[in-house]
Amino acid sequence: MIFQKNQAKPYEEIPATQTPEYAPQSSRDDVETVVGPSVNVEGDFSSEGNIIVKGSVAGSVHTSRHLSVEMGARIMANVRAGSAMIAGEVRGNMKIKESLELASTARVLGDIEVKTMVMEAGAIICGKISMPGIEGNDNKASKKYPKKVEDNSAEGQI
Repeated sequence: MIFQKNQAKPYEEIPATQTPEYAPQSSRDDVETVVGPSVNVEGDFSSEGNIIVKGSVAGSVHTSRHLSVEMGARIMANVRAGSAMIAGEVRGNMKIKESLELASTARVLGDIEVKTMVMEAGAIICGKISMPGIEGNDNKASKKYPKKVEDNSAEGQI
């Protein structure tokens, strides 16, 4: 018997239906960056994928995807994210593009700007919450509360 190795053709094309496991993914929905419980990050932290914080981060945090801050984790920074779920502590302003969920153990010390928010009983916020979305909404008090017009025409008449 003669044994012969199969010679694979160099640069052989792989049909689209048979993509190998090691092939790069076209979507990065499942990409996650995890800051472990014993990790302390100092400085700006940015990712295009999901971020899970179990340790602590000091500096700015930015992701266009989802941010998860687990119970016991701390972020001492301003945060920008597509969406977020907070069960730990955030000391800094948060700007969340879509939705923010605060667990009962969440502690947020800073201003929040978000489209939609869910907050469990027990969560603590010390700051201003703004939810843009009302057409023509302006933050100037003069436009929010029009001047009171007094009608003096009926005074002094019996």
